[in-house]
Amino acid sequence: MPETDSSHSGVMARLTLSALERASRDPACWRDPVVHRALLVSGLSVLTEATKRLNEDLESAA
Repeated sequence: MPETDSSHSGVMARLTLSALERASRDPACWRDPVVHRALLVSGLSVLTEATKRLNEDLESAA
């Protein structure tokens, strides 16, 4: 299942970059709740994945 995790993380990263690119061209897009949700969900996804990997590294070092 690591492929699924990597694929999911990649999708979230692309979604975040797309939202940021759109915002940089049109500051009015921040009125769109979809932009906020995309950034929130992708940020939480990245945080969750990073925490999981950090825990795995810490467990393997112990």
